[in-house]
Amino acid sequence: MADLKDFAEKLVNLTVKEVNELATILKDEYGIEPAAAAVAVAAGPAAGGDDAAEAQTEFTVVLKAAGASKLGVVKLVKELTGLGLKEAKELVDGAPSNIKEGVSKDEAEGLKASLEEAGAEVELK
Repeated sequence: MADLKDFAEKLVNLTVKEVNELATILKDEYGIEPAAAAVAVAAGPAAGGDDAAEAQTEFTVVLKAAGASKLGVVKLVKELTGLGLKEAKELVDGAPSNIKEGVSKDEAEGLKASLEEAGAEVELK
């Protein structure tokens, strides 16, 4: 049971890039299409709220909508996350979705500014 809890904790704390790599491994080696599971794993850490009373040091950049320039936003998401073009498009099409999690306030604000400049609607959590 403790091993499963450790595994679950590791799974929940994966970065977007690591989730993408895991999805590729599951697909290539086991024939499993984990699209829905990857979104659930990526969204997992946002559910916790116990630390909200303390000063927030880690932020999640959430894409709420792509806006009028969807292609530009997809390209920027691809560049910012290291995802492939298809995965970046799926992330943008699936808005609202987490672009990056557990980033510093400065990095989160920079990402937000870049995405808003491209025409996206972004929120920091």
